[in-house]
Parts: sequence; C-alpha cells; structure tokens
Amino acid sequence: MTLHSIHVQALSTLHSLGQRLQGRLLGKPVSAAIVLVGAGIILGGALNAGGVSQLQQQVASQEQALDSTRREAQREVNALAARLGELQAQANRLNALGDRLTRIAKLGDGEFDFDKPVGVGGAEPSQDMPARQLVDGLDGVDAQFGSAGRQLSVLEALLFDQELERNAMPSRSPVANGYITSGYGGRADPFGGGSQFHKGIDFDARTGDPVMTVADGVVSYSGVRSGYGNVVEVDHGNGFVTRYAHNSRNTVKVGDLVRVGQEIAKAGSTGRSTGAHVHLEVWENGRVHNPRKFLGEIGKRM
Repeated sequence: MTLHSIHVQALSTLHSLGQRLQGRLLGKPVSAAIVLVGAGIILGGALNAGGVSQLQQQVASQEQALDSTRREAQREVNALAARLGELQAQANRLNALGDRLTRIAKLGDGEFDFDKPVGVGGAEPSQDMPARQLVDGLDGVDAQFGSAGRQLSVLEALLFDQELERNAMPSRSPVANGYITSGYGGRADPFGGGSQFHKGIDFDARTGDPVMTVADGVVSYSGVRSGYGNVVEVDHGNGFVTRYAHNSRNTVKVGDLVRVGQEIAKAGSTGRSTGAHVHLEVWENGRVHNPRKFLGEIGKRM
C-alpha cells in the first residue's frame, strides 16, 4: 500500500467518524476537540508507518544492489589475478630461457642478470588507474611476452645448432694427461728402419687409461683392423670421422651416441705398436688431416 492510498483511506475514515459523531457531540466542543485530536494522531501514525515501510524497502533494495556490485567487482579481481598468474609464469619461463641462452652463448658474468629488477622512474604524480586501462595494459604485456618468447626460442635454436656444430668438431685431447710422442707425417719406421707416412699423432698413455672421444658423434666402427689392433671410429655427422687405435679394449659398440670427452676405449698396445699409447686420426670426407690443427691451444702445447 502506497503512502498516497494510506492518506486517502485515513481521510475517509476521519470524515466518516466526524459525521457519526456530529449529532452526538453537539453542544460538547471539548469532547469533539478530543476526538479530532485522536483522529489526527491515528492519521499521523498511519502516515509514519507507511513511510518507515517504504524506507525499509528502499534500504533493502540498496543493499541488494551493493551486494551485486561487490560480487561483480570480486569477479573482475579474480579474473585479473588469474591473468597476473599467467603473466608471472611467462616471465619465469623467459627468465629461465634467457639464463640458459646466456650460458650457451658464454656471455660475460653479470652482463645479463635475469634475477635483478629493472630500474624505472618518473616525475609525474600517480593517479587512479581505470580498470579498463589496467586490462589493456595486461594485454599489452602479454603480447610483448609472446613476441619476446618467440624471438628467444629462435635464438636458442640458432645457438644450440652452433653448440652442436662446435661439439662435433675435433677439439680436445683423447687422453686426460699426456704428451705427443709421435707427430703427423713422414717419420722413421719404428719397425725395421726406413721411412713411413704417419696418418695420425700418438699420445703417451698407460695401459688401461681412458681413451676419450674428441667430439660428439656416433660410433661407426668398433673392432680390429690390420696394423691398428683394437680400433674405435666415431662419425661426427659433418664429414669428419676420428679413429682411435691400439686400444687394449673397446668400451663402446657400433651405433652408440657419444659426447665429447666420453670414454670409448682403454689405452693399450695392440696391433703394430711398440708400447702403450693412443693413436688418433682425423678424416674429413675421406681425406686424412693433421689432428693438431683441430686441437687448438691443446695441440700447440703438446
């Protein structure tokens, strides 16, 4: 019932009450006044009751609207929190990728520190940020992360290929400790005099010392060859093949994948040999090369 209808009904009731009392209260002005005052009180009470009820309804409606707004705001906060979590995960992935690339590229220590926060600044005072601007900013960061991730992935692939290429080149000594006892090229034949062409270089070693591959590759031969004794040959997949001879025992088989510095045999003196040593040959597309030029600084010191 509205306030207007309550007002009309009260006036009608008061008018009817006045007519019924008109005859009875003639000559009694005091009693009539009392009745009228009472009727006014009743009318005022009815009007006040209607106003309170309407106010209560308004308050309840406002509370419902406020609760709805609060729930909507919380949903937006939850969505932003989920988005922030995704961006944090992307940032962690990019930091890990950047750190890995720094190690692969052998960049100077401290040149790229992915754990150190980036310095920022600004002279203008801060202002409240509209929610739409914040969402747009997160979208922009997401797009930047995606672009940076794709570029770093391409760079990682390039650096990885370069690392594989470097590791596939003969670049280290086949023994942990030792020196060259016989060089590449013409030399006096240790068996019966005369001269011979030495296709590799010999490293001093004791029987049983580990013989290590000088580059990454796949074992293409493991067995006995005339004059060489026990032999291991490693194909490096780029036209290069290395041969390790006179082993006391081979420790790999054909098809094994080997990494630079990995043991492939034990040093010995099998085949045409005067004592324990490691014989290394380097072949490129069927042509034998002096191994010294592939050993870099190691070869110069030997």
